[in-house]
Amino acid sequence: MKLPEFEEVQGPVLMLNMLKFKDREHYFETYLPAFRKATEKLGINDVKIRLVCNVVANIIAPENEAWDAILLVEYPNAKAFKTIAESDAYRDIADPHRLAATANLHLYMTTPVFLSMMRKEKQL
Repeated sequence: MKLPEFEEVQGPVLMLNMLKFKDREHYFETYLPAFRKATEKLGINDVKIRLVCNVVANIIAPENEAWDAILLVEYPNAKAFKTIAESDAYRDIADPHRLAATANLHLYMTTPVFLSMMRKEKQL
């Protein structure tokens, strides 16, 4: 997989994974450990799962768009994500398990918006 350089993206990034499973158990019990093994092989040890949620209802979404879970994963920076995603280690160790476990996946790179910044502009 060849990704853009993401040169304009500074600081940590949070990858929002929207998941439709073929095999939920395989995803959590096989893919995620394989992903960790790939990141360790690359020397990138500060990737953290920040949130895992089951999707229980579509509120504002197309009727035919159904997701089973969302996963929010923090990377130290966009370069770390790119290094992992484009690596032979990921492709060989983890990606076959992702493909076996997921029927569909949407992946969005996001950057944190700190609440103190938001409060200055608008009360929550």
